[in-house]
Amino acid sequence: MAKEQILLHACCATCAGYVLEKLMPEYNPIIYYFNPNIYPPEEYYLRRDELKRYAAKKKIEFIEETYNPDSWLHFIKGLEHEPEKGRRCEQCFYYRLQQTASFAQKKGFRYFTTTLTISPHKNSKTILDIGHQTAIQNGLTFLDEDFKKKDGFKKTMAIAKEENFYRQNYCGCIFSIRK
Repeated sequence: MAKEQILLHACCATCAGYVLEKLMPEYNPIIYYFNPNIYPPEEYYLRRDELKRYAAKKKIEFIEETYNPDSWLHFIKGLEHEPEKGRRCEQCFYYRLQQTASFAQKKGFRYFTTTLTISPHKNSKTILDIGHQTAIQNGLTFLDEDFKKKDGFKKTMAIAKEENFYRQNYCGCIFSIRK
């Protein structure tokens, strides 16, 4: 019996490593790279290319959405001075997960999820709530797993080290760059 496809919103190879291992026994994951928040463009392409190489190695389909950082900046306008983990981040999660859900719905997927919960620097409850909200809005099912649980973050870091992945030192947007 063929496994059900799941659209996986992924931000980078490091975050995707363990999540893919966790999903593959039950699902056929398809990677969806939609991250217009990532700044600068060189960082966006570095993360994309690393993830694309890993997807090819694992024989996993990789879909990239058009990179349009101006659309993201417009969406979070007025929240530029919010602290990390604040309302700007919530809006960013919503923007990316809504796009992922919309794409999934248009392409006939029933399920989607995200790698965002693997990070210990992000509020998983917020991400999972937004995932459910966008799933309902698009008539889909959101796989609501906090991937950092049960040593998920530790496991993804081990995969990153083994694969020699590029590892960034900030979430991605211009406002999260550590100075």
